Amino acid sequence: MKARTPPRLRAATLVALAALAGLPAGCALGPDYHPALDHVSVPARFVSATPAVASSDPAVDDWWRLYNDAALNQLVLDALSANTDLRVASANLARAKAVLGEARDSLYTPSTQVAVSAAETRSSTTNLLASLAGTKPKAAAYDTASFTASYELDLFGRLRRGVEAARADADAARAALDYARVSVAAETATAYAEACAYGAAVASAQRSRDIARQTAEVTTTQRNLGAASDFDVTRAAALASQAAAAVPALEAQRRSVLFSLAVLTGRPAETVIPAAQSCSQPPRLAAPPPVGDGAALLRRRPDIREAERQLAGDTARIGVATASLFPVISLGGQIAAGGATPAKAVSYSGTSFAVGPGLTWSGPNILAARERIRESNAVARASLARFDGVVLQAYRDAETTLATLDGVRQQNTALHAARDQLRAAAALAQSRYDQGAASFLELLDAQRSLQLAESDLAASDLRQSDAEIAVFRALGGGWKSAPAVVDPRQAPRR
Repeated sequence: MKARTPPRLRAATLVALAALAGLPAGCALGPDYHPALDHVSVPARFVSATPAVASSDPAVDDWWRLYNDAALNQLVLDALSANTDLRVASANLARAKAVLGEARDSLYTPSTQVAVSAAETRSSTTNLLASLAGTKPKAAAYDTASFTASYELDLFGRLRRGVEAARADADAARAALDYARVSVAAETATAYAEACAYGAAVASAQRSRDIARQTAEVTTTQRNLGAASDFDVTRAAALASQAAAAVPALEAQRRSVLFSLAVLTGRPAETVIPAAQSCSQPPRLAAPPPVGDGAALLRRRPDIREAERQLAGDTARIGVATASLFPVISLGGQIAAGGATPAKAVSYSGTSFAVGPGLTWSGPNILAARERIRESNAVARASLARFDGVVLQAYRDAETTLATLDGVRQQNTALHAARDQLRAAAALAQSRYDQGAASFLELLDAQRSLQLAESDLAASDLRQSDAEIAVFRALGGGWKSAPAVVDPRQAPRR
């Protein structure tokens, strides 16, 4: 005999199918997102990228290799693998991916629940009957088990918009990780350049100290021969003391930079990095840096991508809020069993089931839902403004760093020429003083001028290296070829 479908089940099924048929395929409430980058106008070239400052060739991602410095290459790779800020950003990305997975599961799979209990029960009625009968009340065993499943019919796109928002959030977290990589690569290169610059400054200060000591010794000898006064000896000794005092201060600053460099690469601060400790010349580019054009900048800057993805996610959340105006329809079912013994629980009389559609709705009072829609629209407008600001900031960063590099480069060229001239003048003054043809004050003035010029040049060399690195940071390079982030506390998987 053919089994007949119960009337209530058949009617509920028809209601659900009719509701599905009444909606367009893929319907989802709220605005559809259109990529904001499609509406951004870009300049053909950077105004500050003159041929002497930058090349119009496409920018490279692993820009630190342009310095041809093996130590710098290794330090940047170490930082990109083990920097703690990158580990935080990597964990945030993993969390965003998990949220996306949860949203997908809620869209494509039903929610399920299994409940099992085994209880000894005794009711007040049982106690009363036993008291009237003059007997001792007894507890009764009762075992239950149930399986419940529910699947939401995403008729208004609440779940789909949620998946869309979660996917955009995951993309934004990935972009945030890439932007952190850009920052870490630039900060590591800057710290290495500073360590090298302080190495050069320490070496220059040591040379000045040695020259001042030799001058003091020669002056003392000349005083003993009657060719110099006690005043000359005192001045020479004071100059030697001043030159000696400059060395420990510079060495302390250099150690501080080395500590920072160790932490940037994921090492304890006291870790010795031989390559950075022995470096005495900041890295310099052999040719102007390649910067490309404005369109490439938009694609390369991860913070622009992060802002764009945040805008996409906030736009999708408008749809989630709009769907709250309408009821949530789901298909569900339950199978349950209960009885005094497991055998009775699974018997025909102990089992039950329920299946059919369900509807929940926060209406007819939808004032709170409309406020959530207004809130979501306001958040999306703020995200759009933030995106526009990030784009403008990116172009400003590129132009500013290129203009700064131009000024620093010209200054550095002039300081190199001045240092060379003063070095020749100091050597000539030393020779004339040794021969008795120049006074001690003339020698002192020449040495001071040379020391000041070398100090200014060392600072200028560092500023030029910093300006070059700032250009690369503004261009957004350093994330495409970055290695995977590694947590040293976790053992490698086999």
